Amino acid sequence: MSDIIPVEVPTVGESISEVQIGNWLKQEGDWVKNGEDLVEIETEKASVQIPAPASGYLQSITKQTEEFAEVGEQIASIQAAEQPADGGGAAPDNSGSAATSTPAPATAAPASTPAPSPSSSSGGSGQFVMPAAQRLLDEHQLTASQVPATGPGGRLLKEDVLAYIRNGSSRPAAPAAPAPSQSAPSQPAPAPSAPAVPSSPSQSMSSSDVPSLMTSSGYRSEEVKPMSMLRRTIASRLVQAQQTAALLTTFNEINMAPVMAIRSKYKDAFTKKHGVKLGFMSFFAKATVEALRRFPAVNAEIRGDSMVYRNYQDIGIAIGGGKGLVVPVLRNVERMSFAEVESSIAEYARLAGENRLQPSDLMGGTFTISNGGIYGSLLSTPIVNPPQSGILGLHSIQERPVAEDGQVVIRPMMYVALTYDHRIVDGREAVGFLVAIKETIEDPSRLFLEV
Repeated sequence: MSDIIPVEVPTVGESISEVQIGNWLKQEGDWVKNGEDLVEIETEKASVQIPAPASGYLQSITKQTEEFAEVGEQIASIQAAEQPADGGGAAPDNSGSAATSTPAPATAAPASTPAPSPSSSSGGSGQFVMPAAQRLLDEHQLTASQVPATGPGGRLLKEDVLAYIRNGSSRPAAPAAPAPSQSAPSQPAPAPSAPAVPSSPSQSMSSSDVPSLMTSSGYRSEEVKPMSMLRRTIASRLVQAQQTAALLTTFNEINMAPVMAIRSKYKDAFTKKHGVKLGFMSFFAKATVEALRRFPAVNAEIRGDSMVYRNYQDIGIAIGGGKGLVVPVLRNVERMSFAEVESSIAEYARLAGENRLQPSDLMGGTFTISNGGIYGSLLSTPIVNPPQSGILGLHSIQERPVAEDGQVVIRPMMYVALTYDHRIVDGREAVGFLVAIKETIEDPSRLFLEV
């Protein structure tokens, strides 16, 4: 018998004790290679993948998508084996050597006692039945021959059974009405009526019947899903910021024409040399560094009864990921070039889209920039990410009439917002910070002359 290797939730951070199961990248019965990603798990900070601890067949998935598991808990197992010659194949049946060496009797089981199907058995149509699919078949009193199989090699997957059930095909046929007995008195046939609706939830309607009724009618349906670990963390941090900090927001507007002219002139050469597009975020990141140097309180934090001022700028960039908004941190932006800023943001965006950001990518940060303009936001009041003291909100660029030298002209304008912790940042400093951002973006040469 092959060795059974447990698949356990690894340690993904010092303070993380629970994770949420994401998507299983492999199904029960699939052959997996040592080190190949098996499942995505979501922590309170990021999504990570659990690799296979050995090569073999995946078995006994005990935690399904959106369920929670503790660090160190076993969520599946792998039956160690070499890769089959055809690169696939079904997991071998290790239910016992006698069962595999001695053929089963040809006698059929009595109709009143159906023989249970093993988790790695074949259905009547010859397809291989995955263990999870077999459990669903048993629960809904189905046979494998009733459900079309779509898995590789004719395997019957859990998704096939769910689709079969969802389409309503699993509903048992109504029992045939008994033929009227000649000796029974003739009675008029009852008129057909609509299905009886129980007058109270306790009358003959189980909780499992409610979703099917609502789904079939499509009327005022609801779907209850557990809040993801990432969303729970976001909610907790936002509430923490509102309850512990004295938040205030100040606004300004910026003429984006100078930066847009520079991008238009150098974007092709920049992309050709550095292999990444020249975006607005690198200009705002470098302008933020200059503003934080002038107003260090915006880059500080409160620790107990002390204020901690930093002489470095680690700027978090809010990115929309596969599971929600994440804020990876660019370390020491004051030392980074424009190309390094753009390359780092592009890489973080790729990792966020694939749910591959590591918790260390999101830790720390002294200030945050959030660009709601990419979603069309005209104006907003962003919320500080504690224990930081400030966040800069960027918005969409719109052409608007503005007054310049006594003339009304059309300019591409952007509203910017700074939300800050008034406990440590005064209004004068907050306004001065935004003015510094405005002056730098409207005259980008300041970035190179350091004036």
